[in-house]
Amino acid sequence: MQLGYARVSKGDDQTNVAQAKALKAAGCDRIFEEIASGGRWERPELHRLLDHLRPGDTIVVWKLDRLSRSLKDVLHIMERIGKVGAGFKSLTEAIDTTTAAGRMMMQMIGAFAEFERAMIRERTRAGLASARSEGRVGGRPRKLKSQQAAAAIDDVLSGKRTIADSARLFGVSAATVSRLVAEARRDQTDLTAETQRQAGAQADGRTRIKAIPPHGRITNDPRHDDGRDDAPRKRQPRKSLAKT
Repeated sequence: MQLGYARVSKGDDQTNVAQAKALKAAGCDRIFEEIASGGRWERPELHRLLDHLRPGDTIVVWKLDRLSRSLKDVLHIMERIGKVGAGFKSLTEAIDTTTAAGRMMMQMIGAFAEFERAMIRERTRAGLASARSEGRVGGRPRKLKSQQAAAAIDDVLSGKRTIADSARLFGVSAATVSRLVAEARRDQTDLTAETQRQAGAQADGRTRIKAIPPHGRITNDPRHDDGRDDAPRKRQPRKSLAKT
């Protein structure tokens, strides 16, 4: 069964008469007509048409932009049509996915759409990097300034106020103060662990240095104890071998 879809935008002094006539001439058994913007996804007649599809059916439009003005939506619709096992035809562009040439055309459109998405991602990343270099950070602005956040954290950690009291004082939710306090405690724990690690490394280094005396022999280490005294010995005078 061939199912036609005709659409005109709201506010236009146009009707679906010409499109419906062309669709009937193309052999459509049923035509779904709609007055809605092509950039919107929420179109009742379009979704009714997609739900009505059966394997072997073909959706026919007068022009590709009548289906949608969004390339992303067009590709999504084509994917749904393909999953059902149906086909698609556009009379003006001579696209027919029931033929090999039509399927190749849709694959080319999909390749250009993927290229466009990649370019958009690159431009977005470049814009974000430029904004960060200028000190502008995206997202929702913080509810508390840095000084207010530090004061709230200090009040809670010192026991002056509870989390609920601090939240009421600064006009924020208790969850906000609780998150700030948890982050401060985590940072303090990490700093303490790093300080202890550095202190242990320095103490270990001093121990190794003390274990090596200037004359090169390792002392205070049982593994190198050969039972000899490390104190310097006096040289004994050499005995004369001359006969008296």
